[in-house]
Amino acid sequence: MLLRYFYDEKLAQASYMVGCQKTGEAIVIDPARNIEPYLKEAEKEGLRISATAETHIHADFVSGTREFAKRLGTTAYLSDEGDASWKYGFASEIDARLVKDGETFKVGNVTLEVMHTPGHTPEHISFVLYDRDQTVPMGIFTGDFVFVGDIGRPDLLEEAAGIQGTTALGAKQMFQSLKRFKQLPDFTQVWPGHGAGSACGKALGAVPTSTVGYEKATNWALQMEDEAAFVKELTTDQPEPPNYFAMMKKVNKEGIVVTTEVDRPRLAEANTVEELVKTMQVVDTRDGKTFGAGHVPGTINIPYNSKFVAWAGWLVDFNQDIAILAATDQLETIQTDLQSIGLDRFVTLIDVEKLSASQLTESYPDWTADKAIAAAEAGDVYVLDVRNKTEWEKSHYEQAHRILLGKLVARHEELPSDQPIAVHCASGVRSRMAVSVLQSLGVKNVINIEGGYAAIEDVLDDSKIATAR
Repeated sequence: MLLRYFYDEKLAQASYMVGCQKTGEAIVIDPARNIEPYLKEAEKEGLRISATAETHIHADFVSGTREFAKRLGTTAYLSDEGDASWKYGFASEIDARLVKDGETFKVGNVTLEVMHTPGHTPEHISFVLYDRDQTVPMGIFTGDFVFVGDIGRPDLLEEAAGIQGTTALGAKQMFQSLKRFKQLPDFTQVWPGHGAGSACGKALGAVPTSTVGYEKATNWALQMEDEAAFVKELTTDQPEPPNYFAMMKKVNKEGIVVTTEVDRPRLAEANTVEELVKTMQVVDTRDGKTFGAGHVPGTINIPYNSKFVAWAGWLVDFNQDIAILAATDQLETIQTDLQSIGLDRFVTLIDVEKLSASQLTESYPDWTADKAIAAAEAGDVYVLDVRNKTEWEKSHYEQAHRILLGKLVARHEELPSDQPIAVHCASGVRSRMAVSVLQSLGVKNVINIEGGYAAIEDVLDDSKIATAR
């Protein structure tokens, strides 16, 4: 048997390929939409990918199950658990095998057993792996059920998908699912669907794999025996889910076009940017400080780094065309990145290096923390905190007002129009994106506070620091 681990650091998403070297068959568990890495690995190992399996309808990336099935004719093993709301709408279009708790299926001489593990979502299943015909499990693919050091959050259906009343029920289901998990042999390896940085839990570890025994000994969720206390802990202090999670639930349930049917973005001349801003979203991928010194009015700033995909999911509208200002040799990687969360309307790329100084007519000032706080105390500026809820509740400037960066587009009209707005995050990275978003929405009198709340805290008197706990 062969086992390969694939990890997308931009989405903190893990997937796995299991191969039977005797028969040459392989299966991919929770594949990403970009299937090329799996195909290359299979070719290198002399394997043919004949099947995929999904632990649940994902909310944080576009699944590659339909991509595999439409392009290669692979069989898809999909959950048949949960009620009618949690059935795969695209299953009838492909060779899908709907599976329930306790069922098994084989890929070559490798056996996978389905374990229904609801809690994160109602239809969630895990796959217990057996090599050959052995009765002793080698490991379990847990998806968003059990992570290293944490477990899947139960509130996404309510917070991101708007399905009311599901959080408490999901937490109770998770408690029961964990009881089953703890019955597996301690040596059973645990292969989760995410690592540190994912919004699918609140304290995921950075180590890629674990064992049942280790999680029983160290994972907070497996230590708790009182259901009510467990439910309270699990549903407290979860991070705010990105805007795009609701869209991911939709496309992964109903299906999305295969990437080979999406047009390649066209290259446009730099002198067209001002016109493009009038008709589509234009994203400038330069670093925040460079953008702040001069940019095209109407553009927003999402630096092209490891967080680009996540912030694009927060800030870019799925229903509008997208133009990107970046180096031309980044076109294919940016398109792949955007497609990983279903942003298929990337239609234009402009070489950012060819923009002229005469086009970069808008900027914003950077203020030190002491200057900003002095102005705030004098009533001369409105301080906007764009950090998440957990950061805010831990500690914040008493005169600040909070709107999460990802919610600025929807809530910017709450901001005052009669005074400057000084924006901060934790360190100064998110606030620069926030300022760009506000400027693009017509809120022009904005300031970035350098160093973020870390710098602000250094100059604040203790009496000016508040908590929400």
